[in-house]
Amino acid sequence: MALWKGPESEKEPVAPMKAPPPQAKAPPPKDERPAVASITPESSPVRTMPRGEAKESVIAAGLTIEGKIEGGGHVRIAGRFNGDVHVEGNLTIEPGAKLTGEVRAKTVVIGGELEGNIDAASNVELTESGVLTGDVKAGSLTVSAGSRMRGKVEFGWEGKGSATTTVRKSDPGPAS
Repeated sequence: MALWKGPESEKEPVAPMKAPPPQAKAPPPKDERPAVASITPESSPVRTMPRGEAKESVIAAGLTIEGKIEGGGHVRIAGRFNGDVHVEGNLTIEPGAKLTGEVRAKTVVIGGELEGNIDAASNVELTESGVLTGDVKAGSLTVSAGSRMRGKVEFGWEGKGSATTTVRKSDPGPAS
């Protein structure tokens, strides 16, 4: 009941609209298939990777995985991995990460901790936060000041020509 009469209150009430009854769809004839969008190589863009660029697999921080890694791509470890890593690409052990196992890779960069041997790498880099407990056989070795290593090192013996070892120093020390 309205307190006052206005032009809106004089209109007759409108009945609510009812939805039309559902209509049954006829199934398609047996010899016809329903229309489906076709995706062909010509219509979809294909993303190709340039030659020499391999995909990288990551073991994220906070993960612990046990097993064996083999393949042709790159591997980056930010968590913990127990097992051997044999890849044709690069292996990077991030600061705070730990790998326990044997390593075979093209290039190995150690920023975290590695307990195991490195065999047949063309380049091994031990960064200032890196810790290596194991033997190294590589074409070249780069050791940053502040890193730690316990093990035997062989480099430059596998027909790679002259070996290179680079030692980086963080602070220049006292001036003389």
